[in-house]
Amino acid sequence: MAGKERKDTCFVLSIDGGGIRGVIPACLLMELEKRLAKRNKKKPLHRYFDLIAGSSTGGIIAAGLAAPRPGAPAEPAATPKDLLSLYQDRGRTIFTRDVFRRLREAIADPASLWQEKYDATVLEAELQRQLGTATIHQALTNLVLTAYDIENRRAVFMTNCRAATGKVPDDYWFWQAARATSAAPTYFEPARVTNRTQNRIETLIDGGVFSNDPAMAAFVEALKMGYEARNITVVSLGTGYQNRPFEFREVRNWGPLSWISPTKGAPIISIFMQGQASTASYQAAALLNGGSSDYKAWRYFRFDHQLEIGNDDLDDASDSNIFNLKEVARRIVAAQGSHLDRVADLLEERAA
Repeated sequence: MAGKERKDTCFVLSIDGGGIRGVIPACLLMELEKRLAKRNKKKPLHRYFDLIAGSSTGGIIAAGLAAPRPGAPAEPAATPKDLLSLYQDRGRTIFTRDVFRRLREAIADPASLWQEKYDATVLEAELQRQLGTATIHQALTNLVLTAYDIENRRAVFMTNCRAATGKVPDDYWFWQAARATSAAPTYFEPARVTNRTQNRIETLIDGGVFSNDPAMAAFVEALKMGYEARNITVVSLGTGYQNRPFEFREVRNWGPLSWISPTKGAPIISIFMQGQASTASYQAAALLNGGSSDYKAWRYFRFDHQLEIGNDDLDDASDSNIFNLKEVARRIVAAQGSHLDRVADLLEERAA
């Protein structure tokens, strides 16, 4: 690799996509904060991670942790508690369909029945309120948000990470980047964002379509920054394994509309996202942990759990589902408490 290699360590936080299931990583981050506080480490989380990566809802969380707070630029735009509140208090509003608007549009144009499920106006207003007018290059730590450019057919990594070669990445408004990474097809219309460096408008959709688990994307970004592979540790937060099987007898006669139907949970999108996430997790574990069963020797920590309760739909913001998703997070903590402690220990050592 061109450029000078760095000998210091790099701690990466990677957060999966999953819509309303962002409740789970938000709860896990609150738990990590508690464990750091017990070690007398009470700084914002961006101070402990050299790079934060996120896709889709994970991108919104990553942006909240890394963007400067409007009016207080030395502080992060959101704490994990703030982010959990976003899902609990605003989730139902964001994922609300205006039935009367849909009816009016359908009468005027029946083809509108096949448009995106939700109006993005509420989400955009929330992102602008939370993230203000900051840009990616003003992030409080290194950051990577994923999206996909549907006009130029290319993966987009919205980042402030300066490569070891000296190359400077393109800059974007934070709120637009968060909107783009979470523009899930069939749920929200594509995002029109300004590439401030190239002075052009780009049409982007959810980064989860190619990198729902951005751990490997973040790992490569760290390598580009000059870190040695053996000095990179990745903490990866999932949003729960999808728990709904698609039986042959159910899908055998599905046509294109059934595979993309939001009323069925957009099956093809769900399958693509879960398939990539499970592959990235397998690759990262093999690459960074080398098959070791001793978690004290690991450099990759994955926190996720089967959705034994809760709905795997991206948009079920009901009180009961929020409660169940928080319970899934509690089960992760119960099952992997020793791993969380290990992460907290490593971050404590780094901050010493």
